[in-house]
Amino acid sequence: MFATLAMAAVACAPAALAQKYTGPKPPKPDVLYLVHADTLIPTEVAEAKQETKKNDITYTISGANSSARTPLAEPIFIIDSDKIQPSTLELYKMEVKSGHREVTTALRRTRGNKPLRLSVTRLDRGLYRVEVDQEIENGQYAISPNGSNTVFCFEVY
Repeated sequence: MFATLAMAAVACAPAALAQKYTGPKPPKPDVLYLVHADTLIPTEVAEAKQETKKNDITYTISGANSSARTPLAEPIFIIDSDKIQPSTLELYKMEVKSGHREVTTALRRTRGNKPLRLSVTRLDRGLYRVEVDQEIENGQYAISPNGSNTVFCFEVY
């Protein structure tokens, strides 16, 4: 009996150690918010225009700069997920050309721009923390669910 109780205590320990998230909660579902201490800054939500040429796909977003800005080289985001699966999110560095932002990817992932690393952690029911898993340089970026043209744009300065 003691062995059964000990095993039950060990199995329940991770759940007992987990803390409930007490930080700010996003006001809208399915929007990524930059976390700056206790303040949430909504990312710029847009629909990327897609153009296919030969073996490449170019995604274009109007405007040279995003309205969402952060000085952090490893930004952290919060999302209240309703329809978006956070595990499908991909981060791309955008190039500014002729007053718009764009990124070109290959139809086959053997060449072209590849997504940068993201780490996703579940905080609560439907609430996720999305972290850039590497230091990124100043510039324009977009996070998008794989297979979608919806983008969440931000600038690192």
